[in-house]
Amino acid sequence: MRLSIEGRGALITGGSKGLGLAMGKAFAAAGGHVALVARGAEALEKAREEVRAAAPGARVATIAADVATAEGCARAFAEAERALGQVDILVNNAGTSQRAPFLQVDDALWQNDLDLKLFAAIRLARLALPGMQARRWGRIINVLNTGAKAPPAEGAPTAVTRAAGMALTKVLANEAARHNVLVNALLVGIIESDQWVRRHAQDQRNISWEEWKAEMGRPVPLGRLGRAEEFAATALFLCSEGGGYITGTAINVDGGRSPVV
Repeated sequence: MRLSIEGRGALITGGSKGLGLAMGKAFAAAGGHVALVARGAEALEKAREEVRAAAPGARVATIAADVATAEGCARAFAEAERALGQVDILVNNAGTSQRAPFLQVDDALWQNDLDLKLFAAIRLARLALPGMQARRWGRIINVLNTGAKAPPAEGAPTAVTRAAGMALTKVLANEAARHNVLVNALLVGIIESDQWVRRHAQDQRNISWEEWKAEMGRPVPLGRLGRAEEFAATALFLCSEGGGYITGTAINVDGGRSPVV
């Protein structure tokens, strides 16, 4: 089955690298038009060229905006609508993994994490839903991590913020279903992406990237790290007509690593 989102407009936050870029490529190759949102203009320009190379006929917009702010969300959405005509698909993917022992997490770190991961999703969904509901077609994907279901020790603030994102997913799914707007969450395990490249670079043991990946993949039941392209394919399925009866779910994309289904 060929997955298609022909003619659909997709806004993807955190779209310049890693999972966001992989989803941009997959969506464009499946006939969609994409607006990639991130803070860095230089990384966005490189991402645009990569998406165009993967899907030469696709319409690709890049928007430099900080979605941790209300103004950044409003500008990103307005520019995406101008570039794409309409936003049919919203992927809330912005965010990094902020983790520390609970007593070391101060108010500023809590607020930063909530603004970037939770309030960005709230604000963008508030902007996207009216048009989706009026057209009776829409998809929202909230990219979380498996800590949302199984919060580890020293997992604050990110596990708490992601758990709130999972609750938001269910609330939106229940409200929007009657308008044929489907809302789901994808929970990331250990998947090759820019943040893991950075972690390898910070490792003091001087081991190769391939050795480091093999070591990180050993605890995963499938025995390896996931690939960004595999994650993007799951997101594309949910946005296609093939995923037309799936809403309100939180799907682990983690090779079986999470202790919670």
